[in-house]
Amino acid sequence: MKPSTKDKIVGEKDTIKGKVKEGIGALTGNPDLEEEGKDDQVKGAVRKKVGEIKKVFNQ
Repeated sequence: MKPSTKDKIVGEKDTIKGKVKEGIGALTGNPDLEEEGKDDQVKGAVRKKVGEIKKVFNQ
């Protein structure tokens, strides 16, 4: 698997994980978990973007 594809997959996984954490945090009234979920979503979006950039440079 190319590194660009791996980055996109890991980024999507982090984004989904973050959405789940954010939702559980909101339901349970846990602001720390909710914030952690938001952070994971940002991390996932960045990782997907890195994968897209690597694809442009054929890596």
